[in-house]
Amino acid sequence: MSDRKVSRRRSNRRRARWAAVGAGLALSLAAGLSGEATADSDAPSPPRPPGRILDVSKAVAGGLLHPEAPPAGANDWGCRPTRRHPRPVVLLHGSAANAFINWSMLSPWLKRQGYCVFAPNYGGAPGSPVKATGPIPESARQVARYVDRVLKATGARQVDLVGHSQGGGPTPRWYLRFEGGTDPAHPKRNKVRALIGLAPSNHGGNISGVGTLTTKLGLNPTLSAVVGQAWSDQMVGSEMNRKLDRGGDTQPGVRYTVIATKYEEHATPYWNNFLTAGPGATVRNILIQRICPQDMSEHLSLAYDTNAAQLVSNALDPAHARPVRCGLSLPVLGG
Repeated sequence: MSDRKVSRRRSNRRRARWAAVGAGLALSLAAGLSGEATADSDAPSPPRPPGRILDVSKAVAGGLLHPEAPPAGANDWGCRPTRRHPRPVVLLHGSAANAFINWSMLSPWLKRQGYCVFAPNYGGAPGSPVKATGPIPESARQVARYVDRVLKATGARQVDLVGHSQGGGPTPRWYLRFEGGTDPAHPKRNKVRALIGLAPSNHGGNISGVGTLTTKLGLNPTLSAVVGQAWSDQMVGSEMNRKLDRGGDTQPGVRYTVIATKYEEHATPYWNNFLTAGPGATVRNILIQRICPQDMSEHLSLAYDTNAAQLVSNALDPAHARPVRCGLSLPVLGG
């Protein structure tokens, strides 16, 4: 009987040791697979965004039915920035979209992290679900007025801008350069600290060759009369682009991040998304497939790409940046 007890105790100790070893291996593997850094481990890591296969279709349906509605988490005018997140985040949608369509994944996710999130509609008629179609300088003036409203309501000194397509490229850059978003002589007075662009049409795009054809045939004015001046403004070599690029891509005191995809089909070629840093500015150009090779997002789905969302989070809070936990993201649907 006593031999059985001794044997049983030894067996229990062996099982406990193997359980401890297994738990240690499991924790090590989990840390390796999730890509978590060991440095700054006391800082909370934001949860992975909730990628769902029907998010895009639901957002499009909601944005068509309720074009002036803000996405979840946005436009709480009583929000006050925290010490951890002192700058409100202003989300700028892309061409022919609206805030609800563009930001129904990213807005609530940033809100859960503790940011004050705001998402205007601009560049379109009230009640129309199709926004950001008007002249880009006028859209930039609308953004300028909105940012001033956010700063006044929140008491913040600066905001961070996150935009998709037109909203990540020419419209905010025009605002920064020509509509008071920055003060080049005194960068500490800038109203914007960071601009993060998802598939931004920074230097124009030819929509996989369609724009090149319409430009050569002289059809851009006709198309703009139908779909809006933003079409012509975003073509490669447009008068708007020439004026915007004159004197360099950036403004002093602003931290720029560009997140592009090699499957880009609108702001093509994709390297037209990228920026070159001028004096007093920093630029990080990211091709998402170099970080997550399996990522298949194209222009539209990049706003619903959880890998891109983690890069946005890192750019907003670089002091607590974490390696991206790559997952599969699909064309149109995201993930």
